Amino acid sequence: MIGGALALTLLLADTAAAGAAPLPATPAGETGQTTGEREQTLKTATDRDERMTVSVAVQGKGPYHFLIDTGSQQTVVSNDLAGMLGLALGPKVTVLGMAGASDVATARVDSIAIGERAFNDLTVPLLEARHIGADGIIGTDSLQGQRVTLDFENETIAIAPTRPSARAGGYEIVVHARKRLGRLIMADAKVDGIHVDVVIDTGASSAVGNLALQQAMRKQVAGLVHLAGVTGDDIPAELVIAHKLQVEKLILTNVAIAFADSPAFHELGLHRRPALFLGMRELKVFKRIAIDFSTHKVLFDLPVTVEDAGEKRRGDPNDLVKRIASSDAHPK
Repeated sequence: MIGGALALTLLLADTAAAGAAPLPATPAGETGQTTGEREQTLKTATDRDERMTVSVAVQGKGPYHFLIDTGSQQTVVSNDLAGMLGLALGPKVTVLGMAGASDVATARVDSIAIGERAFNDLTVPLLEARHIGADGIIGTDSLQGQRVTLDFENETIAIAPTRPSARAGGYEIVVHARKRLGRLIMADAKVDGIHVDVVIDTGASSAVGNLALQQAMRKQVAGLVHLAGVTGDDIPAELVIAHKLQVEKLILTNVAIAFADSPAFHELGLHRRPALFLGMRELKVFKRIAIDFSTHKVLFDLPVTVEDAGEKRRGDPNDLVKRIASSDAHPK
């Protein structure tokens, strides 16, 4: 995206406060029911914003390209795909993206399959494909009880149920997190020495921080960007370069952070103290990342050398600022 960044964080709004209908109920034990117990390892494709997509089947048809998005509370299907498959429409719900809120229709999906693993009996919001950059999104509602492994070296994604005996499995750093609205939030983190809550967001192209973090950092603004969200809205943001992001023993340097007063921070209760959504530009530094929604752990496999890490970043962050500043375009 020229002159901007994608931030596809999606939540269902507090329906009591927003006055919208909740997602329709399904019979007990059926909502999000999963079949297939073996680990599914799939080759990924990479979109222009360096996010990873996988091929899925919807209603037994496909393949269609879906994002695996650990920043999205809900699994989503595009309006175009819903129309093509003739999905039955449901009531509207209010969804919150990083850039704004919108009332959208829902649809009933019998099954979404990733290899042999199927997510059944889902009620999903419908969004425009041009806003999400794919045919749909696999959100955290479909990933509970699972371990999702992003292998950047081999360009694969693996999804498997968490087993009681699951261990670090060769990962060099294991971070314990807390869960809120389906997300895993790492609390033992610092940005330039400031304590910060960090959400791993595989649906975002870059890092997004809240205003509390920006005020605490007191750094000079390096450039202006627009964050484009799933609702089709965009929001202006100020770009700042952080010298160091540290999560326990894990350290990233020269992290470009776009700062905005996003409704996503408010809905997660992360607006009062410094918080950060960490996107794919930083995550792809690592060889592998495993996000275990059952044990509330995030596991990191480090690059072999510092040079390896540098090659995986999308260039120097100052070059990113120059590219953004040189263009007024920010297509949605």
